[in-house]
Amino acid sequence: MIPGALLYISRQASRPGRYVAEQILYFLVGWIPTLLGIGIRGIVYRVLMDMDGWVAIEKNVRLRFADHIRLGHGSYLDENVYLHACPYGIETGPNTFIMHGSVLHVYNFRGLPNAFIKIGEDCLIGEYNVIRGQGGVTIGDRVYTSPFSQIIAVNHVFDDPQKSFVDQGITAEGIVIEDDVWIGAGAIVTDGVRIGMGAVVAAGAVVTKDVQPYTVVAGVPASEISKIDGKKTSLAGKVVYHKH
Repeated sequence: MIPGALLYISRQASRPGRYVAEQILYFLVGWIPTLLGIGIRGIVYRVLMDMDGWVAIEKNVRLRFADHIRLGHGSYLDENVYLHACPYGIETGPNTFIMHGSVLHVYNFRGLPNAFIKIGEDCLIGEYNVIRGQGGVTIGDRVYTSPFSQIIAVNHVFDDPQKSFVDQGITAEGIVIEDDVWIGAGAIVTDGVRIGMGAVVAAGAVVTKDVQPYTVVAGVPASEISKIDGKKTSLAGKVVYHKH
């Protein structure tokens, strides 16, 4: 086998035999629509990954390093979801939904020690989300993300003007999102951030520092605009852009 093909396979599956077996199963049953396909995949895909109880997987879901994926009972993967779990895995808790077009991407080939994505129970990952787990992403229970959100636990170093950023390496500190957090549409959470329990991130916000529990943040970069204290809160007209 040519070296380029071996490199490709090494970044798609744990070993060549696994790659062949996974691709055959995807070809045979990955495209089948409706409840029939969901039912077949709920049985057949158990030979590929760890499925705790009943799991619903729609058609055209792409799985890479499937033996590093664990899905809790009642989990749901919508159409065109892409999970790339190399090397330390992707895990979802019970009753967690990952919606259409979302990408969960560990994809660690730099030997980073904490590359994973772990999502708790009763979560909703909205349409077309991107979660990059090179530094480790831990998401608690009952966390909802809205469409087009991004949670990116990796960052390029670009300090030296004499070198391309490509040659300066990366940082991967990790992201933690605690229980009961709501992240608005198009928001971005950057590496090294912790979002506290019960917090709300407004649509379009860029979170570059920790968010305290039960606070609402908005803007670029995001800053606190209100506390969640039992009084009625509205985000209408609250998104503010801050000068650096």
